[in-house]
Amino acid sequence: MRSLTRTTGRHTAIAVSAACLLVPLAAACTPDDGPRPAASTTSTGGAAPNAPKDDGKKREGRLDGRLDRATILELQEDMEGKRLTSQELTQAYLDRIHRLNPRLNAVVTVNPDALDLARESDELRRTGEVRGPLEGIPVLIKDNIDTADRQPTTAGSTALLHSKPAQDAFLVKKLRDAGAVILGKANMSEWANFRSPGQTAGWSATGGQTRNPYVLDRSPCGSSSGSAVAAAAALAAVTIGSETDGSIVCPASVTSTVGVKPTLGMVSRSGMIPITGSHDTAGPIARNTTDAALALWAIHGSDAADTATSDADTALPSDYREVLDPNALRGKRIGVWRKGHLGIDPDVDRAFDRAVQRLRELGATVVEGADVADSKEMMRKDMLPAVLTEFKHDLNAYLAATPGPHPRNLTELIAFNKRNSTVEMPKFGQELFEMADKTDGDVDAPAYRRHRGAATRQARQAIDGVLAAHRLDAIVTPTGVPAPPVEALDPTPFESSTRNSAVAGYPHITVPAGYARGALPLGVSFLGTRYSDANLLSYAYAFERAAPVRKAPTYLPTLPGGS
Repeated sequence: MRSLTRTTGRHTAIAVSAACLLVPLAAACTPDDGPRPAASTTSTGGAAPNAPKDDGKKREGRLDGRLDRATILELQEDMEGKRLTSQELTQAYLDRIHRLNPRLNAVVTVNPDALDLARESDELRRTGEVRGPLEGIPVLIKDNIDTADRQPTTAGSTALLHSKPAQDAFLVKKLRDAGAVILGKANMSEWANFRSPGQTAGWSATGGQTRNPYVLDRSPCGSSSGSAVAAAAALAAVTIGSETDGSIVCPASVTSTVGVKPTLGMVSRSGMIPITGSHDTAGPIARNTTDAALALWAIHGSDAADTATSDADTALPSDYREVLDPNALRGKRIGVWRKGHLGIDPDVDRAFDRAVQRLRELGATVVEGADVADSKEMMRKDMLPAVLTEFKHDLNAYLAATPGPHPRNLTELIAFNKRNSTVEMPKFGQELFEMADKTDGDVDAPAYRRHRGAATRQARQAIDGVLAAHRLDAIVTPTGVPAPPVEALDPTPFESSTRNSAVAGYPHITVPAGYARGALPLGVSFLGTRYSDANLLSYAYAFERAAPVRKAPTYLPTLPGGS
């Protein structure tokens, strides 16, 4: 989740020791409370512990150059044709993590069982037992999603290094059922950017500062920073992030990736460290819309433990390929949301104007004036009070139910951070934690229900009203501004493009749309009403196919010319 008190989040510089940044779980970064973590489960200096010592260059020559370009479908064709094995593919990603992650801090944990899982997948394929469309495909998941394996699930906090989830998150089970190889955990903004208004996007005590692979001193946005950066840098075939408000689509837009924030209830939250059950959802981040759609189909579905997902099984067509329609925009009415987003950055204006023209060329009827109402007052008056109550309630429930030596509730977590402030709070505090802990956490209280009802109602009316008034199939708008420097504070007056969708529980998809200053990625967003996910994906696919602007990152240390 991006900052609840700022439009783009506050990016405060974090100055921590080299040991903490390069060896996140070394003794220098380990909290005073509890035992030391097992070194075998985590990457050291960003390097995969099981990376090869002798044949990495040979493998890179054969596979590494393809990893940025190949789709999941192409990788599957290679494995079906016996030109590639899952073991070779998994090792190639481990090699790439070993080589690139020290610069990026995108991957915080490498699964020590990844190669064994890949070998098991290869054996199943040899016997004709392909489990699903992700058979043998390595996937990275955000470090707030439970895995019942040898990897920790920490939300970026050393307080949870020794928690031991009793079972996989429901979406992880879905991934495994589809044949995926769980490659590791992606770094994230600690506690999904819900600890302090002054939090740094992409920084966590366990993983250090995630770096934008296009320009390394620029923000990766957050909180799914590592998921987006890992997808952009081809450290996995596809990644899974999570969003409360902007945490998938913002990092996707600044890393030239496709980010899908689904309708609330499309993907189960069981086993995901929460901020609020009223907003939270997981979703895929990928280098192309095809892979994002395939991953969404793999993880969506009804879960008895998450009542919000009761309709999920029937919320998408049976086959994801139905949305891969290059003519999907023909005859559709697409509204253009400019207010609060244009006139701020000339590169954003130019990229968005090109995107709108492309929609016309693809046969869409473009409707100007489809501006969604600003939500700042709703956020201050109703959303923040509701979320603070929900956070205490939902996090306390998660901590109490998760085995292992760790704080059992928010009050204990606040105390842990104070005891370990050198590691956990080197530059920003825990004001949002403290505000939430002062609430009673009662989600049945009348005052809470008034706040939540008002916030949700206003957000849904803001989107549904525009869709109805203009008879629209979807709304398009710039996702955000170019990534500011990591240390920048309040960089622009750009209004949130994500908040109404987040509070309403509606889908939001971002697709690469261009570059600012020749190097900084820009995204265009497709927004719709509840369960319009498949339609939005089809529009995103048609747009992407007609205007394939994405280019691989080049890891510039800073922007040429310093602009």
